[in-house]
Amino acid sequence: MRSTRLFAVLFAMVLVPTDDLRAQRYDQLAPQVQNQVVEVGDDRFAIADVTLIDGTGAPAQTGMTVVVEGGRIARVAAAGDVDTSGMRVVDGSGGTLIPGMMGLHNHLYYTAAGGRGMQLNFSAPLLYLGSGVTTVRTTGSRNAYSEINLKAEIEAGRQPGPRIHITAPYITGGTGSTTMTLLESPEQARRFVNYWAAEGATWLKAYTNVGYEEMAAAVDEAHKLGIKVTGHICSISFREAVEMGFDNIEHGLFTNSDYHPDKQRSECPSDYRSYAMSIDPSGPEAQETFRAMVDAGVPMTSTLAVYELFVKGRPTRDPRALEAMAPEVREAYLAEKERIDREGWPPEWMTTAMAYEKAFVEAGGLLAAGVDPTGNGGALPGYGDQRNVELLREAGFTAEEVVRIATLNGAQILGVDHELGSIEEGKIADLVLMSGDFTADPGAIRDVTLVFKDGVGYRSATFFEMVKGRVGIS
Repeated sequence: MRSTRLFAVLFAMVLVPTDDLRAQRYDQLAPQVQNQVVEVGDDRFAIADVTLIDGTGAPAQTGMTVVVEGGRIARVAAAGDVDTSGMRVVDGSGGTLIPGMMGLHNHLYYTAAGGRGMQLNFSAPLLYLGSGVTTVRTTGSRNAYSEINLKAEIEAGRQPGPRIHITAPYITGGTGSTTMTLLESPEQARRFVNYWAAEGATWLKAYTNVGYEEMAAAVDEAHKLGIKVTGHICSISFREAVEMGFDNIEHGLFTNSDYHPDKQRSECPSDYRSYAMSIDPSGPEAQETFRAMVDAGVPMTSTLAVYELFVKGRPTRDPRALEAMAPEVREAYLAEKERIDREGWPPEWMTTAMAYEKAFVEAGGLLAAGVDPTGNGGALPGYGDQRNVELLREAGFTAEEVVRIATLNGAQILGVDHELGSIEEGKIADLVLMSGDFTADPGAIRDVTLVFKDGVGYRSATFFEMVKGRVGIS
């Protein structure tokens, strides 16, 4: 296919990534990118008469106009107070404008039903950006050099895609997956951290079976080098991770072993999840975890979209996602979905997990959001981020709260909130325009029409067309 050849990653050299936040201008994009996927390349334009949810948590404002100049937000004001003569005007009437979303648990690989995994350096960047996710953290890597090279291609303007914050390959221990780094000593942990810091990783990701002493050494070494640490943990409970100095914790209640009565250090109890799902999110056990996290300033990342796939009776057949899957991947996923609807986790687990995240925020916790396109393959890059937003609305958050979780909170965790994460004058113009009213309809998040990254407007529909039938292949 022409589009596949167009954006294929051809670098053979490893390029060390940077976190440069200078706006990437239209004229810095390759001509083929400009011609195929860009709708708005003007240096100065306005998005007019739109409902604005600015990402700060402030109430939505109707009839607003946002002026962008030189890739940055130049003015935010009521439509009647802005003179748009002489500039291009994007009609936002009837629509909603939010900041570009921050995917805080997003991968550039994908796991289909049956456990088959593959790198998605073609389809994942297009799905993320087209869905409104303008920044991702690759929270655990299976092919770090591929992702470092992809980041360089995007930054050079040769391939469209989100900003990428590189996480080193997973670290685990014991009998964990052999696709991950199996740490056997604190000394090995320190060597690992130093190596990947030199290669450009800015985050580490701990996984389920990592040993306590090895992980403590990794955290210590990472912080010496200015690298942050997160984890999908179990052998280390949430409260132990806080004591160790983690900077973020992934997945919420679904992975928390704090509540198992026989939890031993460095061990992941096989039945920990049943204990976790039996707690009261407003009760003393949960509140003890929340107090520890809040007092230490440790955020949590919501990935409800990937766990929903394992719950009986949940509405997880997104027609867009099914169209994007390669035929054999689609067939395997639908067969697995039928099995889960008969034998999956009980529905109340999902309700409890959502209540846990709501209670965490009510206790003062900082919550971000992502997708984690693994599991049984039903949560795709981008589409799954949008689904996570819908699930947060279902959990009881307001539209304004959900937008903040998906945007400014993530920017704060990544340390880029001075430039991104909210629609404020002077910030980089990463914006998402949807055709519907998100304040009234959570499903409007699926109706993204234009996504602006660095003030360049990309057509979502073009991206979605390009990836049909590709997820699971490239």
